Amino acid sequence: MADPMISVDRLTVEYGTSRVLDQVSLEVQRGEVMVMLGGSGSGKSTFLRHIIGLEQPTSGTVRVLGTDINHCSAKELKSVRRRMGVAFQEAALFDSMSLEENVSLPVRELTTLADPVIQIMTYMKLAAVGLGESGKQMPQELSGGMRKRAAVARATALDPEILLFDEPSAGLDPIVAAGLDQLILLLKRVFNMTMFVVTHELASAFNIADRIAMLYQGSLIAVESKDAFRANTHPRIRQFLDRQPDAIGTSTVAQQRLEELAGISGAKA
Repeated sequence: MADPMISVDRLTVEYGTSRVLDQVSLEVQRGEVMVMLGGSGSGKSTFLRHIIGLEQPTSGTVRVLGTDINHCSAKELKSVRRRMGVAFQEAALFDSMSLEENVSLPVRELTTLADPVIQIMTYMKLAAVGLGESGKQMPQELSGGMRKRAAVARATALDPEILLFDEPSAGLDPIVAAGLDQLILLLKRVFNMTMFVVTHELASAFNIADRIAMLYQGSLIAVESKDAFRANTHPRIRQFLDRQPDAIGTSTVAQQRLEELAGISGAKA
């Protein structure tokens, strides 16, 4: 097997006395769509930030495209980031810029290409996500799904080898979310991009993933194929897949008091 595109070894992240990630190790292979699942507060977004190199870990190693991004020069880190694209959860488009200005920004900032070439590239990226005729529109004029697709267009502006998504389906209706899933699969098929997707949306995960990783309380409890994940008997995975809530955790006395209050309210009604 070729060297992994992303290799995380025993990553530990602490904020004060709180350990958010605990000895997490994970590899993402070339051309693979790796989906990371987990509940709120499980450490998914923290893990993603460390892949991008936005934070320094407490311990452990993060290698992206063969480079240890926590022990490299600023020039090397910049080079690695240029080969990565990130589509943020809220799209993170600049409201004062049109779509074509948003998408062309990385190209203008990081290359010396002539303006006509940049215009053609920008149109092609927007067309690839179904927004070829929307370049003059402002972000506030678009639906949530269109903004998400525009964010993907910007993330792919420099033809990255790795594409990272933070909750791509969050806030979208099922039909729009399914369309975004199809876009992710199209990008993988056409450009052979390696993708790392953080989400809690099960339907999307099973649509797009080659493998699924799951974080729970800062530790990886599974890294496996979709079929194996569906059949996994780990209690937390079963709870997640079967949509079972956590126990409320109130004391017996408190529960009795709540029931009494509910009875009083019902009697008054």
